[in-house]
Parts: sequence; structure tokens; C-alpha cells
Amino acid sequence: MPKNPSESMRYLTAPASPIRVPTGLVVLVGPPASGKTSFVRALIESGRIDAEAVVSSDEIRAELCGTSPAQAEPDAADARIFEERDRRIVARLATGRSAVAESTNVTPQARARLIAIAGRFDAPVTMLRFDPEITDLLRQYTERGRTDLTAADVHAYAAAMARDASADQLRSEGATTVHDVPGRHQATTPAEAAARFSFA
Repeated sequence: MPKNPSESMRYLTAPASPIRVPTGLVVLVGPPASGKTSFVRALIESGRIDAEAVVSSDEIRAELCGTSPAQAEPDAADARIFEERDRRIVARLATGRSAVAESTNVTPQARARLIAIAGRFDAPVTMLRFDPEITDLLRQYTERGRTDLTAADVHAYAAAMARDASADQLRSEGATTVHDVPGRHQATTPAEAAARFSFA
């Protein structure tokens, strides 16, 4: 037991052990501007995951369309984009490696497609929820200056998240485990949030 108050304080505030994420499919769930990309970058920068593990629909859109998400035509080549995303996820899971699906995934339909892929390889599905307060979400949207979305779009995604992406809902759909990723509302930086997780 600690022998003095300062030791007691250190004992009480000691950081918890990182949450272990098993090898398999990691699905990020959250509206645009909720911090998913910043979190993933922090994971990569800290060496917790390899950059090749991240399968981003926005990056694939840029690759296939030769443009950034902000410049692409609405819904341009969506079928090709998600077919390529699925192909990359399959390639990783088939060889026993993790894949991180970085897209909004706020609807049951979007998640069902990913869960079905994981099921083909008996891979566990870890879902990481990004669910900031709407005021924080809009602030982050404004700070990032995104031109591919409107504030109304952000509200719509947030509403879908609230309606269709509770932790209980995700578990009922087939998620093996569900974890909330803290953000601005919890005074947590992306690097601090990333440090709370370890990946097999």
C-alpha cells in the first residue's frame, strides 16, 4: 500500500492497461469529422498498426477517381470504390492479418457487408465507436474546412449514428467487441486515445 498521500494519488491515477484488439477486422464507426482519421494516424505514428492495415474508402476514392474526396462527383464510382475496399480487406484477412475499415459505417447495411466478409474467415470483428457531441462534431467539421459535406450532412450522419449505432446494436449485428474511442469532449487527444489500445 502507498505510504504517503502523493504515492496514493499516483496509485489511484495510474493509467489502465491498453485495451487489446485481436487480429481480425476492425471497423471504425462514426460520422465525418468525428476523429477517425486522426485516431488512425496516431495509431500508425505510434507504431501500433501498420499503415497497410488501414483500408480507407476516401483514399480509394482518390486513387480510382484521380481526385480528392472534396473534388469527386457525388456518388462517383461508389460500386468500384467499395468493391476495391472489400478486395483489400479480404486480401488481409485471408492471410491472417488485421484490416481496419476506415469509413463512416453508421448504417446497419454498411456494417453488414463488412461483418459478412469477416465471417468468411472466422475473423473477430472489433468495432470502435466515435460519437462526439454534436457541438464538437460541427466544430471539428468547421475547423477542417471540408467542402465535400455540408453542416446538414454532418447532422444527418450524427442522427444515423444515434439511431443505428449504439453499442448494443453493434453487438446484436455480430460485433465481437465494441469500444468507445474518447475525443475532444473527454479532453483526449488522438495520440492519447490511440495509447488506450494495443493491436495483436
